[in-house]
Amino acid sequence: MRFLTVCLFLLCSSAAVGQDVIVARPRSVVVTAQDHAVVLARRGALVHSGCGQWEGIGVGLTPDAARRACCYFGRRPIADEGVAFSPITRRWYAVIRYR
Repeated sequence: MRFLTVCLFLLCSSAAVGQDVIVARPRSVVVTAQDHAVVLARRGALVHSGCGQWEGIGVGLTPDAARRACCYFGRRPIADEGVAFSPITRRWYAVIRYR
C-alpha cells in the first residue's frame, strides 16, 4: 500500500512540474509589423499587438486599401509596416507602426 502511495505522489508531482513548464513557456513574440500582419491574416481578425508603439491595423480588399484603413495613416511618420493576405477572409491585413 505504501508503494502505491509513493507512486501516486510521484505521478502527481511530475504532472504538476509539467504544468508549471507549460505555464512558464513564453508566448511567441511578434517582432516586426510584417510578423504581426501575418498573425492577423492567419487569425482573420484585427487585434493590436501591444508593441508599445503607436500602431495602426487595417483590413481591405487590396494591400493599399488595407494600409489606408490603418489608424493614423497619413497623420504620423511610418517606422515599420507589413501587409499579408488571408485565405480565410480573402482580404489583406495591414499593420503600420509609427514613430
